[in-house]
Amino acid sequence: MRYISAEEMGAIDANCAYLGISTLQLMENAGAALANEIRAIGGRRIAIIAGRGNNGGDAFVAARHLDDLDVTVFLIGRARDISTEEARRNWDVLRRLEFDLREIKDVSEIDLSGYDVVVDALFGTGVRGPIKGLEGDIIDLINSCGKHIVSVDVPSGMGTGKEVSPDITVTFHRPKIGMRGDFRVVSIGIPRMAEFLVGPGDLKLLGRRGPESHKGDSGRILVIGGGPYTGAPALSAMAALRAGADIVTVAAPKSAADTISSFSPNMIVRPLTSDRLCMADIDILKGLIPRHDVVVIGMGLGRDEETLKAVSQILPLCDRVVIDADALQPDMPLKGIVTPHAGEFRRISGLDLPKGKERIEIVKRFAREMGLVVLLKGRMDIITDGEIVRGNTTGNPGMTVGGTGDVLAGITGAFYARADALRAAAAAAFVNGRAGDLVYRERDFGMVATDLIDKIPEAMMV
Repeated sequence: MRYISAEEMGAIDANCAYLGISTLQLMENAGAALANEIRAIGGRRIAIIAGRGNNGGDAFVAARHLDDLDVTVFLIGRARDISTEEARRNWDVLRRLEFDLREIKDVSEIDLSGYDVVVDALFGTGVRGPIKGLEGDIIDLINSCGKHIVSVDVPSGMGTGKEVSPDITVTFHRPKIGMRGDFRVVSIGIPRMAEFLVGPGDLKLLGRRGPESHKGDSGRILVIGGGPYTGAPALSAMAALRAGADIVTVAAPKSAADTISSFSPNMIVRPLTSDRLCMADIDILKGLIPRHDVVVIGMGLGRDEETLKAVSQILPLCDRVVIDADALQPDMPLKGIVTPHAGEFRRISGLDLPKGKERIEIVKRFAREMGLVVLLKGRMDIITDGEIVRGNTTGNPGMTVGGTGDVLAGITGAFYARADALRAAAAAAFVNGRAGDLVYRERDFGMVATDLIDKIPEAMMV
């Protein structure tokens, strides 16, 4: 059974909303499942100690489903401070139904001696930092009550140094990282496809710039490309900038460097020694690579024998690397993230790709055996690290125009500076396709790759 983090669960919730499964629906399902587990324990008098977030909201729903028992809801704080619309709606339902609802300002206002079961719904997975004051006193009260304690989703305060010690935790969808003791996983109606398909929730896993961020904190990207083709590395570099990278350097053969620099003054362009990437450039790149967080390589390099020999020497120098296009060759020392289409995948793996589930299994096995993250481009993109598999369905037939793959490589590089390889590749596939969908609404099959770049910031909004 796979454990997930609080952030991953938040991403799943957001992706459910994107697919049309509302937070209110999930709360109803969670509360009903929780009520069933409470009822199975036995006892007629139930004390629910609820916080003001969605964890409390789940418990409000459970109280309604336990209407035939004697239920008291102790809200820690004031009802006016309930923090989400979904939790507030379920509190208001209980109020209209004249449940026993009590707003608590001090721990002395709670007496648990007459109850059979105490439900801990104070905090969910989002709590951070030390717990003090009223909430800390409440946790101490729950732990000392001597009753059967049920925690909702996670024990309140988990990981903070002060947490509830329940007899059992009823956790939703999947167990959460850090859980100890007895727990029961219950379904709340999240379909498997909501975890498989990439969505806006995956963008939240990338993090955001904080107010104390400095230049370079959001990623320094080195694009190595160009020579026979000048546009490809420029597209990757501009896409990386639009995807949030702070600094993007393009290392390109001197024949392409001036043309690439003319695309935008926002890029730094470092000319190499010849008209194509060659072995003589490796010393220059040895100085550049350590000064960047991610290398994106392959776009527009061509397949000259010496160029490919140089690529094979460059890749082992890279820590985080996105490998695309001409760098995807047989016997290359692949690592990091590779972004092939079906033909390029056949070239690096020697494997044909059928349709359906077998296609996914072949890509997954290759990723696992090679120690890579594979982002296989197609009508449905497949993203896998060999263990977890994700699918992306954003995008449209207009994106068969040249250059969209170069844009994807740049976005992937920018995200890889902020997240692990699987998260970066999955989010990049979603954003690239979403940007294409935004362009398609305006330009239909008249789109070009630079149109996608302009739409990247909008496609990243969640």
